[in-house]
Amino acid sequence: MGTHYSGEEESTIRAMANAMEHRGPDEFSCNIDGRISLGFRRLSIVDVHNGHQPFYSMDGSVMLICNGEIYNYKELREELRAKGYRFCTNCDVEVIVHLYCEYGTGFLPRLNGQFAFVIYDKRDESLFLARDHFGICPLFYTSVEDRLIFASEIKAIIKHPLVKREVNLQGLDQVFTFPGPVSPVTVFRNILSMPPGHCLVIRDGVQSLSQFWDLVYPEAGELTVKDEAFYMEGLESLLLQSVRYRLNADVPIGFYLSGGLDSSLIGALMKAVTPDVNYTSFSIGFPFDSDMNERRYQQQMIQHLGLENVEIAFGSGEVEQGLKQAVWASECPLKETYNSCSLALSRSVRDKGLKVILSGEGADELFGGYVGYRFDKQRSVHSGVKDLEQQLEDDCRNRLWGDHDFFYEKNYHEFSSLRHDLYAPGVREKFNGFNAVEKLVFNKERIRNRHVFHQRSYVDMKLRLADHLIADHCDRVAYSNSVEGRYPFLDVGLVEFVKNIPPDIKLNGLVEKYILKKVARKYVPDTIIDRQKFGFVAPGSPAILKKNIEWVEDLLSYERIKRQGYFDPDVVEHLKRTYRKEGFVLHLPFDSDLLIVILTFNIFLELFGMPDHS
Repeated sequence: MGTHYSGEEESTIRAMANAMEHRGPDEFSCNIDGRISLGFRRLSIVDVHNGHQPFYSMDGSVMLICNGEIYNYKELREELRAKGYRFCTNCDVEVIVHLYCEYGTGFLPRLNGQFAFVIYDKRDESLFLARDHFGICPLFYTSVEDRLIFASEIKAIIKHPLVKREVNLQGLDQVFTFPGPVSPVTVFRNILSMPPGHCLVIRDGVQSLSQFWDLVYPEAGELTVKDEAFYMEGLESLLLQSVRYRLNADVPIGFYLSGGLDSSLIGALMKAVTPDVNYTSFSIGFPFDSDMNERRYQQQMIQHLGLENVEIAFGSGEVEQGLKQAVWASECPLKETYNSCSLALSRSVRDKGLKVILSGEGADELFGGYVGYRFDKQRSVHSGVKDLEQQLEDDCRNRLWGDHDFFYEKNYHEFSSLRHDLYAPGVREKFNGFNAVEKLVFNKERIRNRHVFHQRSYVDMKLRLADHLIADHCDRVAYSNSVEGRYPFLDVGLVEFVKNIPPDIKLNGLVEKYILKKVARKYVPDTIIDRQKFGFVAPGSPAILKKNIEWVEDLLSYERIKRQGYFDPDVVEHLKRTYRKEGFVLHLPFDSDLLIVILTFNIFLELFGMPDHS
C-alpha cells in the first residue's frame, strides 16, 4: 500500500500498513522517496529470509512492491538472466521489476500467477498498478487532492487522514442484486477496486486504465471440436502443471477438503506430483445438521491419500459469532453466512502452523458445476405473445447482458421493485442514480453470439467468482488469519485451454463437469465422482432471528434502522415478522436473504465507522 504524488509522513504509512498486519505479520517496510510513499507487509513464503520489498531495478530507478505469487518465475528468470539481468534473491516476484525494465508495461501477458503490484519509475515519476487475470489478489485505490492512495485492503486506505468514510449506495445495491460487489465498484464511496486483468498507469497526473486479459470464449461456429481423448490429455497435463506451480513454497502447504470433486481432485493431484510429501488437509463438519455433513466423503479421501486431516466441528452458534469478523475481513455486507465457516477453516490452518492452502475455486464456473447450467439446457425460449411484465423483463436483460433470452439467477426487473421499496424514502428518491441493474459495468460483447454455457460461465467469472467467492470467501478470509490461498483451477494456461473445450463435453446431457470427472477417475474414488452434487448453504437470517440474540435485535431494531436512514424501518419490521414465522423457509440460493444483507450492512456501518444517511 502507499500513496503517490505527495510524500507522506511515516506515521501515516505505518498506520495504513498496521491495518493490514494480518496480510503480512512477518515483516514491515516503509520507503518514502520524493513523491512516492510505500509501505509493505510481508507473509514470507518463497525465499523466506531474503524477499524484502521494495525490489529495485539494477540501476535503482525502478521500484516494486507486490502481493502474490508468480508461478512461472523460474522460466522468466532464465530468460532475463540471458539478457544480462542480475537477481538479488530467489523470490519469485523479483522478476516483475526486470520484466518492466525490458518490456515496459506490455509484459503482463507473460505472467502466470496471482498478483497485485505497484511499480514506481523514478525516470518519469510514473506509477504502474496491476491486478492478476482472475482478481485473486485485491487492489483498491482512490484519488484525493493530489494523491493516489492504494492498498490491498480498504481498511488501510481509510486510515489515511484525507479519505472520507462514506457509503456507496451502488455498491450496497450490488450486494442485494448480484452475488456481491462488482469491480470497480465497492461499498465505499470514491474507493475503487481494480477490475481483474486490468492495469492502471499514472503519468503527468493523468490516469489510464486498460485491460490486459479477459476470458474470451469462441463465438458460435468458431469452435473446432476434437475427440474426447485430446481434451482429457490436455486437461490432465495442465492440471498437474498448475498444481506443481502452486506447490512452490519454502513453507509447508495444505489443502481444503470438502468431500466434493474439486477439492478431492486437487488433493489427489498434489499427492501425484509429490508422492513423498505428507500433506495436511482441513475439513469442516456440522454436527448440528446431518444434512450438511460431508464427513463420510471426506474420510474416503483421507484414507485414499493417507492424509493427516484437521477436522473442525462447527457448532450451530458459531455462524452468528463469526459474522462480525467476516464482515471486517470482507469489507462489505454479506448475503450469506458461510464466511463464518471459512474463517474457522483458515484459523485452523494458521493454528497448525501453515501459511499456504490450496482450494478448488473456479471449477464450477469453468466446467458447469452450478444448477443454472443444467437449467439452461432444459429451459425453452419464451415464444408467442408476451405480457407487459415479460416485455419489461426482456428489456432489462437486454440492458444487462445484451440478450433478452439469457436468464441469470432472477428476474431483475421484478427484483428492482422489491429493492426500491426496501430503502428508506430519502434513499429511495435517489434509486435511479444507483440502481445496480442499470449501472452495472459489463462487457456485453463477451457473451454476444456465444453458446449459452459460455454466456453463463463468463457472467459467473465476472459477477460471482472474482469479487465474491475469491474476494470475500477466499483471499480476505484466509489472509485475515495470515494464510495465502492458491487456486489451481485458476491458472491462465489451463483456462485458455478449457475455454476451447466444447460445452457438450463439459456438460454432457445433464452430467455437470463431465470431462473433469473423466480425468478425475484416475485419481479420485468413483463414489466421490458419482455422488450427487452437494450445494452447501449455511444457516441464514431466519435461523439467527429465532435465537433472539441481543446484539442482532439491537442492530435490526426499528429505532436504529430509522436513525441510520438507509432502509425503511416498517419494511424491515415486516421482513422480521415474516422470517420468524413457524415453518418459514428461504429456498437458498434461489431466494434472496434480504435480512442478512441488512444485518451485515449494519455490522459494516458499526465496524468501519460509517455515517448515517443524510
